[in-house]
Amino acid sequence: MDAKLLALIIAAISGLTMALQGTMNSALGKVVGLWETTFIVHAVGTVVVGILVFVCRLGACDLDKWVSAPWYTYLGGLLSVVIIYMVARSMPVVGVAPATTAIIVGQVLTAAAIDHLGLFGFEQIPFSWYQVAGTFLMAGGAFLLLKK
Repeated sequence: MDAKLLALIIAAISGLTMALQGTMNSALGKVVGLWETTFIVHAVGTVVVGILVFVCRLGACDLDKWVSAPWYTYLGGLLSVVIIYMVARSMPVVGVAPATTAIIVGQVLTAAAIDHLGLFGFEQIPFSWYQVAGTFLMAGGAFLLLKK
């Protein structure tokens, strides 16, 4: 299988799991609260990844290199807290499909800006009018999903 096709399949499965995760986090948030949900999700994730890294020995297990990473790469943990809270807060209000579509529109706009500017060590890929049109079409789809 072509490496790019495999990467796209993995990305699509990631999108599937994100929609499921957002739905489950929203349901948990209704029971225990949004901040508590954010804490629980990160605690469970930490335990699972700890088992995968330290017990199952997945990955390089070379954590002593953490000091060589740029400081901004550690903001992912902070962003994860913001993401889980905001997804769990928005889905019960507008529904899973419209919220997920809005999330995707935000992701695409941000990803296009990162590509266009070549941020964080990624190859610079210029933003075209096709991407602008595609993003507007997705935003329109999110709006239509809210209509009853």
